Amino acid sequence: MRYGITSMGDALQEYLNKSRLKPRLLEIKVQENWEMLMGKTISRYTESIALIDGKLIITTAVGPLKQELSYSKDKIVKLVNEMLGEPAIREVIIK
Repeated sequence: MRYGITSMGDALQEYLNKSRLKPRLLEIKVQENWEMLMGKTISRYTESIALIDGKLIITTAVGPLKQELSYSKDKIVKLVNEMLGEPAIREVIIK
């Protein structure tokens, strides 16, 4: 690569990292990969997933699943951050 020239992919990635769109893009990435991360059963009974200010908010109406997810909060943070490739999640909230 010549001095001062950036590839289109690198420029787009740099723009997205500085953009206000980044949190929403991370949220969509988590939603798209939720089944792969947590499995089909947990994914099936999860009503919604939101990412707000470093907090992953998981909503489910199934009582035993809420209990299981609350015991696995640290594991969920680790799995999601590894999938994203950055420490975007600091806390998990189960509703």
